[in-house]
Amino acid sequence: MYYAIIANDVADSLERRKQARAAHLERLEALKSEGRLLMAGPFPAEDTTEPGEAGFTGSLVIAEFESQAAAQAWAEADPYVEAGVYEKVTVRPFKPVLP
Repeated sequence: MYYAIIANDVADSLERRKQARAAHLERLEALKSEGRLLMAGPFPAEDTTEPGEAGFTGSLVIAEFESQAAAQAWAEADPYVEAGVYEKVTVRPFKPVLP
């Protein structure tokens, strides 16, 4: 089943994001290579794809896991969690319908 991992950043998270980004992307690439990643990306702090110093307010990952517990464990092991980027992480079942 797919799960949506919705993360909210702490204030002024940009520098922490930059430091942990390579490790964060490496885990997403692993999901992609396993055919389990539906989509992933950050929420820009401003209405632009390149928010510059405004940074980001959180992230969304939608990926396939065996269970919600497995998705939660994967989310908790994210380098952004360890780096203190995320203030809150929510994991919810997700049912893709379209396209």
